[in-house]
Amino acid sequence: MTTTKTTISHLADHVGTTVTLQGWLYNKSSKGKLHFIQLRDGTGFCQCVAFKKNVGDELFDELGALGQESSLAITGEVAADDRAPGGFEIKVSGAKVYQAAEDYPITPKDHGVDFLHNQRHLWLRSKRQWALLRIRDRVIFSLRTFFAEREFLNMDAPIFTPNACEGTSNLFEVGYFDTKAYLTQSGQLYGEAGAMAHRNIFTFGPTFRAEKSKTRRHLTEFWMLEPEMAFAELEDVIQLAEDMIVYVVKDVLENRKVELEALERDFAKLEAITGDFPRLTYDEAAKILDEHPDSDFVYGEDFGAKDETILSEMHNQPTVVTHYPADFKSFYMKRDESGTKALCVDILGSEGVGEIIGGSQREEDADVLKQRVLEHELPLDAFGWYMDLRKFGSVPHGGFGLGLERFVGWIAGVEHVRETIPFPRMMTRLTP
Repeated sequence: MTTTKTTISHLADHVGTTVTLQGWLYNKSSKGKLHFIQLRDGTGFCQCVAFKKNVGDELFDELGALGQESSLAITGEVAADDRAPGGFEIKVSGAKVYQAAEDYPITPKDHGVDFLHNQRHLWLRSKRQWALLRIRDRVIFSLRTFFAEREFLNMDAPIFTPNACEGTSNLFEVGYFDTKAYLTQSGQLYGEAGAMAHRNIFTFGPTFRAEKSKTRRHLTEFWMLEPEMAFAELEDVIQLAEDMIVYVVKDVLENRKVELEALERDFAKLEAITGDFPRLTYDEAAKILDEHPDSDFVYGEDFGAKDETILSEMHNQPTVVTHYPADFKSFYMKRDESGTKALCVDILGSEGVGEIIGGSQREEDADVLKQRVLEHELPLDAFGWYMDLRKFGSVPHGGFGLGLERFVGWIAGVEHVRETIPFPRMMTRLTP
């Protein structure tokens, strides 16, 4: 008798028929002449019930002896059952064991974080990590779809860069034949060149920060999405970012419900992300922090993690903060008419998450940009190509950067970004 091979994600299409699932034993319990096998196959989790009289003594005993993460194929009839994980159950009639695993190191008991990271190659198989990486996958798909629908061109920026755009203190220096290079911390400058060629573009790839930071919000290697738009001002940048966030959150809610439920995510928190985000200027935010009993904020400085948390907990949607003092902002940011504030924006995720997006209108005047480079004591000769963008058809333009892991963590409702990337790289973590 032939059966249909399928995956757990497609069981709804096979109710009442006999199918074969191929996967791994996630968990198992037994009661008399019954084995309750939780099978995972990468697309989901399913309970398979093996009754001794249906599978025979030999197979029943073989299944009962299997250890966690043993690989096998299970054949049986698909039954809808609201009580079962995933809503379906397999009534086992046959099975084939590929490999019987023993002494799997990650058991259902609690383990320390360091232990789990040492076993990251195996920890990825747990239901929580499975859910997180499937949400990450959907966020990436949704981001690309959003920008494709708006006719943004995906342009790849280099990983090796020849100069340190904003100082070398948080960049990784590497040998590059007979000279030196840096691992990129942003594709933005190259994205600006792309925008002058293609109008609207985005870069998306790994970026690196040599910050000696151990906070839950930072990684040494992370992925950044950075759109750049020609003929755009600050308001255009803000609107694009807001539209993107609303689009992605809605898409994840629609397509990763099972995964969000596995993480016990509060759906109402995400359903509140509908647009028309609350806005503050830096000065307005500073006044709030100055009056807050838990803040030690000093006017004229950038917001710290505690400050961002205070501000982002005020609303059930992301908070838009604009017009920071230009003194501590990047040289390429255009200033307002006063000359003291940058035409920039940070978007703080709700629920105390802090910054998930940072962007600005870029300075389009070559002479002004040259002065900014000199003021920041950067090597002028290294920015010759960047100056050219202002000499040959310069236009108002702008963009922003989105840190993927922090964005995924916010949507998924997890505290530490180290869980939102397959193999995290942190100050104290380079393996596996």
